[in-house]
Amino acid sequence: MKNTTLILGCGDIGTSLGRQLVDAGHRVVGVRRNPQSLAGTGIEPLALDFTDPAGLAALPDADIVVYVASADRFDEQAYQSAYVDGLKAVLDELSGRKRKPTRVFFVSSTSVYAQKDGEIVDENAETKPRGFSGLLMRKAEQALIKHALPGTAVRFSGIYGPGRDRLIRQVREGRMAASTPPMYSNRIHRDDCVGILAHFIDMALNDKPLDDLYLASDCEPVPLHDVMGWLAKRLEVETIETIQSPLRRRSSKRCDNTRLCKTGYRFRYPTYREGYAHVLACETPPEPEKA
Repeated sequence: MKNTTLILGCGDIGTSLGRQLVDAGHRVVGVRRNPQSLAGTGIEPLALDFTDPAGLAALPDADIVVYVASADRFDEQAYQSAYVDGLKAVLDELSGRKRKPTRVFFVSSTSVYAQKDGEIVDENAETKPRGFSGLLMRKAEQALIKHALPGTAVRFSGIYGPGRDRLIRQVREGRMAASTPPMYSNRIHRDDCVGILAHFIDMALNDKPLDDLYLASDCEPVPLHDVMGWLAKRLEVETIETIQSPLRRRSSKRCDNTRLCKTGYRFRYPTYREGYAHVLACETPPEPEKA
């Protein structure tokens, strides 16, 4: 019998994960409000607003649940609904069934950390987020960790990859992060986000021990100035403007992925160099100008 994986919030990461699991022989059900984009992926589409408890009875039983929702806007109510209320409602629905999932995974964020002076952070580091996004992510993590269903929260750092090219666009515009004080950047390629989730799912289905929390970032925290400088050289761009506050919420920390690496996961893109080289190689070259 095929394992059934339920992906709640089947967007970019969820769809890429679903494709990989389908190729591995899983039955995958992808839930989103408008699932038309899942056509041809092998993922079974289910149109559902899972932040609405009234509709959750339509969710199929599953061996694995991946909650990878995203808020539809950047405000407190949207985050509360998508990450806290939605997750709690799903957990309550699934915990009341005869067939319960083997494990629930919640995709969280390193926004739960408030460190801003280059401190090293891991899963045991203090979390005292100042913004509502980090506070609500932490609240959702705790809801999962304290629930009766087995669960694991995965804190991804800054996700980049095809279609996630904001930093590249800034460099092309001639902009550069200040070199001092150093603002540390923590990044992870989209494909490694998918790979890590697939790795954890395989561990869960094979009864391998999993912690309730992992920090998922690549293997080299580095000053943002260095990343942008490397991109500028690759793009042959001369930077003309210094960005004094390039992030929406200023922070500077160094993420330690030791716990993740001890599970045996091997990064496809261990640093920003391999990852951004891949992104640049995937870019569609501009069409030549007509004479």
